[in-house]
Amino acid sequence: MTEPPIRLLLADDHPIVRAGLRAVLETEPGLVVTAEAATAEDAVARAAEGDIDVVLMDLRFGSGMTGAEATAVITARPDAPRVLIVTTYDSDADTLPAIEAGATGYLLKDAPPEDLAAAVRTAAAGRTTLAPTVADRLMSRMRMPTAALTLREIEVLVLVADGLSNRAIADRLHLTEGTVKSHLARSYTKLGVDSRTAAVATATDLGLIRR
Repeated sequence: MTEPPIRLLLADDHPIVRAGLRAVLETEPGLVVTAEAATAEDAVARAAEGDIDVVLMDLRFGSGMTGAEATAVITARPDAPRVLIVTTYDSDADTLPAIEAGATGYLLKDAPPEDLAAAVRTAAAGRTTLAPTVADRLMSRMRMPTAALTLREIEVLVLVADGLSNRAIADRLHLTEGTVKSHLARSYTKLGVDSRTAAVATATDLGLIRR
């Protein structure tokens, strides 16, 4: 008996990227692009209709909900489709929220077409595929957990890199200013630095936050 096709939703705010993904995937036997979404909100709504097996989700959309936020909403529902992140970003600040949100896999857009198709099939089966750079970084975090920045420490450093003060960061993350200072102090110790500028530079060089 013939297996039913794997039905896909392409969620990316760039039409050219969606067209490229469609062109690659529709040449593969057993894969069918059922729908596209140009915003994360549209992806959440379309995924809820019940006829999607795997969502290929970008992380950054022009405005509104992020891909990680959409992933969390999609995967929280019963009988949810799998979510495979397909993005250009591989920093910890991008990968950790997406994986924590429930993404089944994480692939970079420069992956070969055959890797993309294989990752879709793997995700549909409920198994994980990670881009090599992402897998390496996650393994490093597991090997040295005490030296790894927490997701909250990374969030704070991202906002420091954006030029926000401790007070503004506290307001943005709904924390006290003292808690923000504590997160920064622990980050300095782990990174071996003694200033905000050095912390941002080192975290960027290590791939913890995006350039």
